[in-house]
Amino acid sequence: MLPCCAVRACHVLVLVLCLSAAEDFDWTKNDRGSFYYGTFPAGFSWGAGSSAYQTEGAWDQDGKGLSIWDVFSHKKGKILQNDTGDSSCQGYYKIKEDISLMKELKLAHYLFSISWPRIMPTGIKSDHVNEKGIKYYDELIDNLLENKITPIVTLYHWDLPQVLQEKYGGWQNISMVNYFNEFSNLCFERFGNRVKYWITLNNPWAVAVEGYETGEHAPGLKLRGTGAYRAAHHMIKAHAKVWHTYDTKWRGNQKGLVGISLSGDWGEPVDISNQKDIEAAERYLQFYMGWFATPIFHGDYPQVMKDFIGRKSAQQGLGTSRLPTFSSQEKSYVKGTCDFLGIGHFTTRYITQKNYQSGRGSSSYFTDRDLAELVDPRWPDPGSEWLYSVPWGFRRLLNFVKAQYRNPMIYVTENGVSEKIRCTELCDDWRIQYYKDYTNEMLKAIKDGVNVRGYTAWSLLDKFEWDEGYSERFGLYYVDFRNKNKPRYPKASVQYYKRIVGSNGFPNQRERNSGVLLPIY
Repeated sequence: MLPCCAVRACHVLVLVLCLSAAEDFDWTKNDRGSFYYGTFPAGFSWGAGSSAYQTEGAWDQDGKGLSIWDVFSHKKGKILQNDTGDSSCQGYYKIKEDISLMKELKLAHYLFSISWPRIMPTGIKSDHVNEKGIKYYDELIDNLLENKITPIVTLYHWDLPQVLQEKYGGWQNISMVNYFNEFSNLCFERFGNRVKYWITLNNPWAVAVEGYETGEHAPGLKLRGTGAYRAAHHMIKAHAKVWHTYDTKWRGNQKGLVGISLSGDWGEPVDISNQKDIEAAERYLQFYMGWFATPIFHGDYPQVMKDFIGRKSAQQGLGTSRLPTFSSQEKSYVKGTCDFLGIGHFTTRYITQKNYQSGRGSSSYFTDRDLAELVDPRWPDPGSEWLYSVPWGFRRLLNFVKAQYRNPMIYVTENGVSEKIRCTELCDDWRIQYYKDYTNEMLKAIKDGVNVRGYTAWSLLDKFEWDEGYSERFGLYYVDFRNKNKPRYPKASVQYYKRIVGSNGFPNQRERNSGVLLPIY
């Protein structure tokens, strides 16, 4: 029998091995090789996505309550050209028309979100449940299933009921955990017999940082250095509570899955031979996707966040860290609350070390990280000023997630590119190139062993792009927003994406010659 100290040493060794297994990412290996011909695994799910506020319109129809985005977009100067989502794509009235577009693309799934204030106008169930709102989502789900399109449903894509913001301060308040759980439980009760893929929150990073730190997004608060961390803390707890509610109350009968969708740009060290740059790049990723993924997969915030924010808080003379803490009970409650991980990814940054001094009043999420973000001027930048086409970063991110979180089941929930020029000829060749390159890098990642099960092109339609209004268009289908009927027109990328879907990837010459479809551009 082993002596006690040897057993303890064994346990320590096992723990060290477990921890190192979660960080086994090779920063030096960046294969930016040639295009890879091949097909995706059988059953790989191809889809497209949208969100409620961005596409539904009908902002005050059929009993819907106000959301924070309704109120924010109506304030002058908050949105480019003072655009609003009041009518947007009028998706609320165009269920059958939009599903016919999905059928044209031969999609296997459609990702959309449920507007919380459309089915609970104040956000509080005991106040009122809006049956007309329920009926709309019933009709959408039923029509999708009749057309053999799987619904993937996001419970929260940023449109918090305004009453909850006014009464409680929104995600700054712990009470949101229970209110969000109550709303989610109602969705499971009403739609869960038909919906088998649920996403609790879409891109909580943007909700926290842009809603409560910079104020660029609704509700427009600028609580520098604290607001984002507090909002994120409550969202992580809310996600976990909803997962547990589904797990204990609904999973047995409904047999569905509950995940979360996290966005992340890739961060590449400027100098791969410089350890400081590698550390800065890892820090960038940990402060971005790791902020949410690490508690959900491993039970607590990334150590580097705790170290940096704790140290900078102390330098400011604060008695405790600005980063909230989980109790040991909360850590075990949050850990493992993810049946699949949704990943939204658009672009890449080069990262280098940069020190920021911590003085009183100078703290922010951005300075806490001690890094600088750079771009290569040679990278194509067809649309949004933040979005450069860097396909190899996608493969890198997917492999990083595999290493960090022990290869979870992944659904790509958002990936696509915008345009700023008027696409009058519907000739979006840069989008075709983007989809070709990014889906090919995803295929390479699957070859690397990453467990990607599905891909969602972002987005099905041109739509309201938050603080950028209608100035940027991500859609496969062009929407004429000047026409009150909001007609849709296919861009050239529709035919290209349809080819990828129909071929399940990029068949090699031999497969193509055997009669399986299609020339690839």
